[in-house]
Amino acid sequence: MTYEPQEQAPEQVLEQAQSQSQAQDRDLTRRRVVAVGAGAIAAAGLGGGALAVDAAAGERNPTGKPGRKPLPEDCYVLTSESVEGPYYIDADKIRRDVTEDRPGIPLTLALKVIDAETCRPIRNAAVDIWHCDAVGVYSGYEDMGSGGGGGGPAPTGEPPTDAPTGAPTGPPPGGGGGHQEPTDDTRYLRGTWRTDRHGHVTFKTVFPGWYRGRCIHIHTKVHVDGEWTDAGYEGGHTCHTGQFFFDEEAVVATETVEPYVSNTAERTLLTEDTIYDQSGAAGGLLKLRYDHRDITRGVRGSLTVGVDPTATNDGQGAPPQASPSPSAT
Repeated sequence: MTYEPQEQAPEQVLEQAQSQSQAQDRDLTRRRVVAVGAGAIAAAGLGGGALAVDAAAGERNPTGKPGRKPLPEDCYVLTSESVEGPYYIDADKIRRDVTEDRPGIPLTLALKVIDAETCRPIRNAAVDIWHCDAVGVYSGYEDMGSGGGGGGPAPTGEPPTDAPTGAPTGPPPGGGGGHQEPTDDTRYLRGTWRTDRHGHVTFKTVFPGWYRGRCIHIHTKVHVDGEWTDAGYEGGHTCHTGQFFFDEEAVVATETVEPYVSNTAERTLLTEDTIYDQSGAAGGLLKLRYDHRDITRGVRGSLTVGVDPTATNDGQGAPPQASPSPSAT
């Protein structure tokens, strides 16, 4: 049987044409969506990176205005200068791990040194750190016992009959007191290392202890314009002498664990210290990270140190007079 093709009505032809057109549009639209979606994903990846950069630069771009060069929030802030203290030794111990055999809670000290005027990192600077051990003893001065700040151990036994009366004079405990000559050859918890091209330098040490008259702290110096040699760091000048400090919450957490629990010296609170200027990070207060359930697992302390590389701050002048909080006694 032969079938003759049936002629379609004009309305059917138009309907089929519209249906085919819509199918093509749908397919084209789908391809566009796939393409645009892929582009959007790529853009999102870039955007994510940009957001990540912006998020990281959030510290560096407080205005958030587009087209502006991001600037760190801690730019243009000089880290407070301080006194060198009596226990500095130019030991040429070029090392990042200064722990030696000293017991204590592991502390990673991560620093970034920048030019406070330009906010650029300072590379190849020599950074010194030194501090007492868990029971308040400085290496090189073990015969002096617990730091005591002014140059000797805390007195024991009966008070002397000729003890002075009236208000104390001279520098506050732990502030200065002039340099003391080392009494022995120990050099634990002291070291020098160089900043990398990003201004970073990291030390491994232990959480410091305390001694009478001072809150817990770490001393530091930053040397620039010198030369690194096989023998160490030579020449240049000291552009920063300062101290790093620890918040009370972390310090209190150390008091109940060994070896800190055996430290019987009276502890000075952060708010009572005569050197710390109560200005937070600008004054040397470290940002601390640790397991609040178990601080013995280790602590990470970090800080951006803003310096004037053209200045000379060797810490030999009179100690700054901080204003203790009203709660200090």
